[in-house]
Amino acid sequence: MNRLDSRVYFRFNLSLSETKYLSGEIMKLKKIAALVAIAAGSAPVFATNGMNMEGYGPVATGMGGAAMAYDHGTAGMINNPATLGLIQSGTSRLDVAIGGLHPKVTTKMNGMPDADSGGKEYYMPAIGYVRKDGPLAWGVGMMAQGGMGTEYGSDSFMSGNPAIPSMMGAMHMTTAAERQGNRSELGLGRVMFPVSYDVSNSFKLAGSIDYLWGGLDLQMVMSGQEFGRFAGGTSPSGAVSPTSTILGAVGGFMQMPGFDLNWAQFDFSQGTNKMKQALKTDGWAGNIGFQWQATPQLSVGGVYHAKTRLSDMEGGGSIKMGTPMGVIGVTGRLKIVDFQWPETYGIGLAYRVNDQLMIAADYKRIGWAKVMKNFNMSFVADAVQANPMAGGMGGTTMDATLYQNWKDQDVFMIGAAYKVSAPLTIRLGVNLANNPIPDNLMNPLFPATVKDHYTAGIGYELSKASSMDFAYTYAPKVSVTNANMGITTTHAQTHNWQLMYSQRF
Repeated sequence: MNRLDSRVYFRFNLSLSETKYLSGEIMKLKKIAALVAIAAGSAPVFATNGMNMEGYGPVATGMGGAAMAYDHGTAGMINNPATLGLIQSGTSRLDVAIGGLHPKVTTKMNGMPDADSGGKEYYMPAIGYVRKDGPLAWGVGMMAQGGMGTEYGSDSFMSGNPAIPSMMGAMHMTTAAERQGNRSELGLGRVMFPVSYDVSNSFKLAGSIDYLWGGLDLQMVMSGQEFGRFAGGTSPSGAVSPTSTILGAVGGFMQMPGFDLNWAQFDFSQGTNKMKQALKTDGWAGNIGFQWQATPQLSVGGVYHAKTRLSDMEGGGSIKMGTPMGVIGVTGRLKIVDFQWPETYGIGLAYRVNDQLMIAADYKRIGWAKVMKNFNMSFVADAVQANPMAGGMGGTTMDATLYQNWKDQDVFMIGAAYKVSAPLTIRLGVNLANNPIPDNLMNPLFPATVKDHYTAGIGYELSKASSMDFAYTYAPKVSVTNANMGITTTHAQTHNWQLMYSQRF
């Protein structure tokens, strides 16, 4: 088949040899797509540059996440697709990877035992395939974009144990049956379809169309007092819209003698099964990137990731209210309105000092401020309620907002790779970032507060056609105090890792 050159053209008559070649490539693509579909059934997991991973792929992660300007495998699909054009023409590459994220989150309040998050192990598969012929490279891959979350047990003070203030101000001693789960699990994944083109021998231009899917589990417990402030618009953490018709129904209960609201819970969760979330979304996004070989030693790369176009997250569950008369459970559907992943741009360079040593450095700007201003929820109760106590709430609505006010995030990534011997390469790096969440709006269910990371990695060539790469990340503890809630949350990640097998053919 004729190689593509700088003239782009189409032909409708294929020779027999070309037809066989094209059929072979289609069969390869079908096999890769099947593997991607299997991997896409796994839950996306949690992250550390805000809600992003500190690095994508063990080669880049071992170098602090720096990835804009050199070949680091199919992880270039999510980092900078122009780097995919650096593979040798006439060859293909398949990467299969697995990673583990192990956060350690603890929330503290004066006079209470510490509440440790039980969400300590999250695993993420990834797969990618790329093929290059002439100046054109193309591929398909799946990776976890990121997310955040925690799991506080029902025996911790985060779940209303042992005493909480009711709406009327009395201290309510919760029973074991009343203590509810308090957890969150937000994740997003991407299936990517990149194309890279060699504009010249030294300049590559690329883009990608990405399909995204994600989900959210949410069990959020409030004391009766806090729910009253939330519903009345006096809470510093958020507010319920005064047009919400569920408020009128709750107001009717409040007229009853002896009524009090001891606690409330938003319960939209599939449990601790990380393969499923109650609220689901999907949509599309895209990015463009370039890679320029400025000199034989120095290369420069850059990328722009557009803001996502995701549908509203939606799913079923209930709002529960604990009262002296029993638990009022109102079933219905919750929608997270206009939740999006932010636009991001980055630029970086790689400098090959000699045949053994390469140094890379990237800068990335993540635009959280535009997409994490508020967390908007819209609830519509089922018309028919199974719980007789909730009968008057059938068909009611509640629109609520959790204030976020995240800041844009600057991330600096610096790393080095040193070839010790023909098969062995070692890598070191740092990833430095600011915490995008204001202290007084930090919610212990979403403590995406980790700032700095220290990384190391190793690569080993098993043969001329295959290799293994491994990366390890240590993120020191960050402590944030939310004075509005009277709590301090610490977050560390002491042993994140990624492992990848690569085959070239």
